[in-house]
Amino acid sequence: MNKKIEILNVYLTQDIEEILGTLAIQNNKIFFEYDKEFLKSGIEISPYKLPLKPGVVRCDDNTFNGIWGVFADSLPDGWGRLLVDRHLAKIGINFRSISPLDRLAIVGKGGMGALCYEPANEFKSEFEDIVLDDLALSSQNILEGSSDYLLDELLNLSGSSAGARPKVLVQLSDDLKQVRHGKKKLEDGFSHWMVKFASSFDNKDIGAIEYAYSLMAKEAGLEMPKTALLEGKKGQYFAIQRFDRVGDKRVHMHSVAGLIHSDFRYPTLDYDDLLKLTMHLTKNIQEVKKVFRLACFNLCSHNRDDHAKNFSFLMDEKGIWKFSPAYDITFSSGPGGEHSTMYLGEGRKPTIEHLEKLAQKYGIKEYDKIIDEVKSAINSWSKFAKEVGVNTRSREDIGKILKNLCQ
Repeated sequence: MNKKIEILNVYLTQDIEEILGTLAIQNNKIFFEYDKEFLKSGIEISPYKLPLKPGVVRCDDNTFNGIWGVFADSLPDGWGRLLVDRHLAKIGINFRSISPLDRLAIVGKGGMGALCYEPANEFKSEFEDIVLDDLALSSQNILEGSSDYLLDELLNLSGSSAGARPKVLVQLSDDLKQVRHGKKKLEDGFSHWMVKFASSFDNKDIGAIEYAYSLMAKEAGLEMPKTALLEGKKGQYFAIQRFDRVGDKRVHMHSVAGLIHSDFRYPTLDYDDLLKLTMHLTKNIQEVKKVFRLACFNLCSHNRDDHAKNFSFLMDEKGIWKFSPAYDITFSSGPGGEHSTMYLGEGRKPTIEHLEKLAQKYGIKEYDKIIDEVKSAINSWSKFAKEVGVNTRSREDIGKILKNLCQ
């Protein structure tokens, strides 16, 4: 990073790469202007907080450090931000002094979704051999602060991924046996995936638990990407196919947090808000039903880390929105043991009654069937857990908690 970024061009790269507009920073305030040609498209990339209109606008909302949520979605947080900050410190740059535009320039073309940024200051460290065991071990050492070995490689593979657990973006072969660098041109017989590693605070079988949950979610009727449990010599790693890529084609993705400027670190969202937002954005009751089914699953499976960044929408090249496939689906506890997203105001002990009231409010007539399908899948937890090798203690501990939910 030779100098601070003051002006940054933003591109939307779906069917074609087209200039979206320009970001600028002055006196610590961030401004944006849509490109005149893009204005003619009628495409709303962020309809609530950055609507399509001519002229320069200023971001006066500090939810995401003075930048709009649609661009904040491109920025890594948690693990990804830790890698960036460690790298900057290693090369003598005070990471506290750089702006969101500097961070977007680091993302460049390597982020999630379909937005790209120029000029790019991406860190180059592409390497041929990707050994998941080595990356997993290095991830733990970096989290513990004991070593920066493979820091640059992990940074280059992390993209703009979010969340606390270490992860890398890679290409996996169709037989799941070969791993390639995620930023390279997609090879025949490969597709884009995200692979997660355990942190030092996780159960050793956290990968198997999340894989079992993904199978349980599919059984419950949730729309889920392909998932896999990859076997290394020193561990197992949960992998999920990226839904912001179709082949090498990019798909515009917008988290609920970024879409409505909701700080995902605070439990302020309600499933009532999420269903209402889905109806307003997609105009499609089938999408609303997808969200309701996910709400049922999260309640009955004790997935309480259901914050606003763990829900997203996808937009196609015509500007049509749909709710994304489910992700970050696993046994988890939210803030204070409560759900991050409430059920009609209830976060600690939501019940089937809350689900029924939500469904009735949004005209979901077949809610009994949806709830029964979800409950039936979750009742099979032990079967899924045994199949994928979750250890006996984890399987039984989780099973005891699930048994008392949604009865």
